[in-house]
Amino acid sequence: MKKLLSVALVCALSLGTAVLVSGCGGSSASNGEVNVYNWGEYIDEDVLDAFEEETGIKVNYTTYSDNESLYSVLKSGSGEYDVIFPSDYMIARLIEEDMLEELDFDNIPNYDNIDSDYKNLEYDPDGLYSVAYTWGTVGIIYNTTMVDYEITSWDALWDEDYSGQILMFDNSRDAIAIALQRLGYSINTTSEEEIVEAVDLLVEQKPLLQAYVMDQIFDKMEAGEAAIAPYYAGDAITMIEENPDLAFCLPEEGSNLFVDAMCIPKGAANKENAEAFINYMCSPEVIAANCTVTGYSSPSTAARELLDEELANSTIAYPDSETLSRCTVFTNLPEDTLALYDSEWLRLKSE
Repeated sequence: MKKLLSVALVCALSLGTAVLVSGCGGSSASNGEVNVYNWGEYIDEDVLDAFEEETGIKVNYTTYSDNESLYSVLKSGSGEYDVIFPSDYMIARLIEEDMLEELDFDNIPNYDNIDSDYKNLEYDPDGLYSVAYTWGTVGIIYNTTMVDYEITSWDALWDEDYSGQILMFDNSRDAIAIALQRLGYSINTTSEEEIVEAVDLLVEQKPLLQAYVMDQIFDKMEAGEAAIAPYYAGDAITMIEENPDLAFCLPEEGSNLFVDAMCIPKGAANKENAEAFINYMCSPEVIAANCTVTGYSSPSTAARELLDEELANSTIAYPDSETLSRCTVFTNLPEDTLALYDSEWLRLKSE
C-alpha cells in the first residue's frame, strides 16, 4: 500500500508539476549528472527515476551507514559527491570545518515548501548550507511475541533475560548517547568522566548483544531473529508494517530528536545539478513519497497533507509535545571530546 501511494505521488508530480532546473530540458537530452550520497533505506527510489526523466540529469546514487562514515569519506577525499544527507550535529561540524558549499536558493524555489520550524536551526543558524529532508526520534523497537513486558526504558537493552537477542547501534554517537541517558547525563556532555562511565556501561552490555547493527537491523527485526533494538522512529514504522508483532517505545529517560538535511560538499563538481536535485526533493509530492516509503517525518505541512491518514496521524512519526519535550538534539562536540569518543569507541569494540 505504501509503495502504491508513493508511486502515485511521484506520477502526480511528473505529470502536473514543472521542476525549475537552470539550463535543463526534458529527458530526451543529456544534462550531465549528480552524485548523491545518502543513508541506506532512506529514499523512494522511484523519485530518482522521475527526476532523471524530468530533467535529463543522471543520478549516481550510493549509500552510507552513519554520520561518522560520511564524515570519514568526505575528510579523506575518497568520494566525489554533489548531494549528501548529514544530521544536524554533523552539519554543524562540516560548516565549522568549511566542508560545505553555500546554497544558491535562486535554484531552489521549492524551499518555500519547507516549514519555517525547520529553517535556520542551531546547526545552520543563517540557513546558508542546508535544506531539511526529514526529522525523527530514536527509540526501542521490540518484538511483542518475544518480550514478555511493555518496554518503557533504556534498561531493556541491558536485560539479561534477553541475552543474545539484543541489537545495538554500530555508531558511537547514538550508542554512547543511549548509555548517557540511562545514567541520567546529557547526550551532549563534554565531561570525560561521564563519557567514560557511559562506555563502561556499554562494555557491560556487550556480552548480552547478538550484534552491533545499522541497516542490518531491518532483516533481523522483521524476521524475528532478534527481540530488542534501538533505532530510528521512521525505520520502526517500516519494520512494523512488515512485521506487526513489533512495537516502538520512546524511553522515559528521554531520547534524541534529529533533523537530517540535504547539503552540497565543498568543491562539488555538479553544484547546479545538485541544487536542481534538492529543489526537486522539496516539492510536496516528492517529500510525501519519500516519507511514505521511509516512514520518516515531514518538514513540510503541505507534504504531510498528502500522506495517507494512518501515517499522517502516526504517534511514532509525529509524537505529541509532551513526548518531544523529553528529547534532545545532538550538538557538535568540541574536538577533544570527539577524539575521546573515537578512542572510547575503539576501546569498546576491542574489549
